Amino acid sequence: MGRVQISAPAAGRDDWSGHWDSYADSARDNPAQEMRHRLILSVLSQTPGDLHLLMDVGSGQGDFLQRAAGRHIAERMVGLELSETGVRLSRTKVPESTFIQADLFKPPQELQAYLDGADAAVCSEVLEHVDDPVGFLRAVRTYLKPGGRLILTVPGGPMSAFDRHIGHRQHFNAASITAILKTAGFFTEKVRLAGFPFFNLYRLTVIARGNKLIDDVKAGTAERQPNALAVFAMRVFRLLFHLNVDDSPFGWQVIALARKTDS
Repeated sequence: MGRVQISAPAAGRDDWSGHWDSYADSARDNPAQEMRHRLILSVLSQTPGDLHLLMDVGSGQGDFLQRAAGRHIAERMVGLELSETGVRLSRTKVPESTFIQADLFKPPQELQAYLDGADAAVCSEVLEHVDDPVGFLRAVRTYLKPGGRLILTVPGGPMSAFDRHIGHRQHFNAASITAILKTAGFFTEKVRLAGFPFFNLYRLTVIARGNKLIDDVKAGTAERQPNALAVFAMRVFRLLFHLNVDDSPFGWQVIALARKTDS
């Protein structure tokens, strides 16, 4: 499961505090999230220069910055998140980082201190939830230093019933994400299509489950007891994901590295 957007929510569609109340445990234990975090950390570790300030845009419940803190990726880290619940959970998990509840289309005053300030920003599994991805990335751009890097992950491949249930507007490919980044004022240095073959297989399983998956997650949330078969499947996929190809024409996990342009 991806992390929450920072965007004006559509009425009745994007209850993000409710989202993290319901899905915090399943998101934390999702092997796809772990795979994405591993990919992002790999890119960040290869980014030239020291990272004085790393910004996680759409920081959800703080899982990525918790991993990044364990790797000492940056001197300072700040997470921006629309959900009050997400911010509360994050502050408990990563007390050494700063978390701000923020709608980037209506930024709070305290974000003024971060304008042109971040060496790098991460935006993972957010853009698919946003009605105006170009406008959203333009807003992200204002918090990056000149030449600052953006590491972006978005879903590729077909959309499932569960994706629609949690508010996905669209999925992406290398060409579409490159075009969006260019329009938003970024130069795309690299787009990788990761996850083949086992992440694709995982996604096909989610698609095949259809609305039954929505019912299963609701039942597990209500009972606060995960399904034993689902737990076993997640453990198997967690192992298999280490065997994925990190870049191939067939991967359904899109990861882009872009740089803020001067214009």
